[in-house]
Amino acid sequence: MSFAIHGIGVSGGIAIGHAHLVSRAKLEAAHYVVPAYQVPEESTRFDAAIRAVRAELEELRAGVRATAPAEFGAFIDLHLMILNDSTLSAIPRKIIESEQCNAEWALRVQMDALLAQFDEVEDTYLRERKADVVQVVERIMKALSGQPGYIPPPPADAAHSRILVAHDLSPADVVQFKQHQFASFITDLGGSTSHTAVVARSLNIPSIVALHNARQLIWENELVVVDGTQGVVIVDPDRQVLAEYELRQHQFDIERQKLKRLRDTRAVTLDGIEVELQANIELPGDVVEARENGAMGIGLFRTEFLFLNRDGLPDEDEQFEAYRKVAQDMAGLPVTIRTYDLGADKQVDGEKDHTVNPALGLRAIRLCLTEPQRFLIQLRAMLRASHYGRVNILIPMLMNTAEVDQALQMIKQARSSLDENGIPYDPNIKVGGMIEVPAAALALGMFTRKLDFLSVGTNDLIQYMLAVDRTDDTVAHLYDPLHPAVLNLLAHVFKTAGKVNVPVALCGEMAGDVTLTRLLLALGLRQYSMHSAHLLDVKQYILKSSLHEIKPLARKMLRTDDPDKLRALLARINA
Repeated sequence: MSFAIHGIGVSGGIAIGHAHLVSRAKLEAAHYVVPAYQVPEESTRFDAAIRAVRAELEELRAGVRATAPAEFGAFIDLHLMILNDSTLSAIPRKIIESEQCNAEWALRVQMDALLAQFDEVEDTYLRERKADVVQVVERIMKALSGQPGYIPPPPADAAHSRILVAHDLSPADVVQFKQHQFASFITDLGGSTSHTAVVARSLNIPSIVALHNARQLIWENELVVVDGTQGVVIVDPDRQVLAEYELRQHQFDIERQKLKRLRDTRAVTLDGIEVELQANIELPGDVVEARENGAMGIGLFRTEFLFLNRDGLPDEDEQFEAYRKVAQDMAGLPVTIRTYDLGADKQVDGEKDHTVNPALGLRAIRLCLTEPQRFLIQLRAMLRASHYGRVNILIPMLMNTAEVDQALQMIKQARSSLDENGIPYDPNIKVGGMIEVPAAALALGMFTRKLDFLSVGTNDLIQYMLAVDRTDDTVAHLYDPLHPAVLNLLAHVFKTAGKVNVPVALCGEMAGDVTLTRLLLALGLRQYSMHSAHLLDVKQYILKSSLHEIKPLARKMLRTDDPDKLRALLARINA
């Protein structure tokens, strides 16, 4: 049966393909039908996982020292008891055989049934044993993940690609898609400017978030149409709808090909104002796409992605090689490398953040300054790479002069250590700061006096100004780049920095939004940094713009607080 689901489109275009359900959370499980002849093997796989977990727990029990608290042994005994109970060790096998489903799904179904029974228990102690059931199931799921079972065959319709369907994905998960051939991804959770959405746009594939129930409603291998521009997912489309979207997809691809003609054209307005368009990247390999789309530099290298999806941290040499490669590949064009912005929704494995509001917690420069040794290693690697190209260092989430002074002192220390070892670097390397905290934007002078350049991160700046969590789809409608406070603050930053000749770039999602290109230009922005996929679209708008015509309209927008009038004026700017 055909039906549509609506969400937030975070990357435009159309993708048509077969659904592939994935799990990020330990207890999520894909549901697919196992052929009758494979059912015995699937049951055997489940039994093997039970045996493996039992052996694991028994080994733990044997290793408990006599001097250890009694609770240690009791805890393991309880988990062994839960594991050996037929409700968990035998009933899932019956579900596998009766429903011809995969072991993970059968285990999840039985766990949900058990937890529901615990909810009905009045005794508080027994009700709290739910957590122990979940922990045992997690162990079994982990054992199953190491024993691949029946994998659904690839769709017979080879003309269509794969659409990844998940409840939620971290930015690290999304980056991994660069090694896979997914045509699109859709998730139940997420906001339009969450880090996951940001990375999705960098992949230049149609993507939709905040679908709420897609993970439950869509089945493995089901044919799906993803309209990233309209934020609509059509499941099991009929022939007429499918034909219409195939035509739209073809037309969209033709328009993308036409834009490539602008690659080597300078971004200059009709009245001769030159604009610099640079690219945001996550990994060294992204430089290829940046060059293909005519980037005049790397305005933001998000180095934190080098720290994700791995067991250990990258050492100095590994980081140096990554930074040097980008610097060399850009062949003399500027490369702005941001010190790692870990924290919030970008966590290193094994360093999970349990802060109530991590976006306001220990992240970015705050985290760097609490880990001086790790920070120093990264700064040394950046400085070493500056010998091979035009490298700039960018410090994220600055709030006050103390942070600037400490960061500059760390850079000075990194320089000294390289000097002592005779390692070359660019002595004139420039150091800049990100304006993401409203306090920094309002007190801009304390940064322009100490730094060589500034870069405005509008994603966080707007989040903090409007008190809207950009990862929460329930308040996504409140995230508004056209809010009068946002526009006036941006105008203030551009004007204040311009007066003292400190260059300002904008590297947030606003930079790649063509509906805002002319407005930002009129407010004074001359350096945009965005995902490579949007460079040519933005360039096309700049080439058709006249600053003389749009500046008066932008001034009117700064004097307006009515949302309808603001959008009407923006429409006139873009007419």
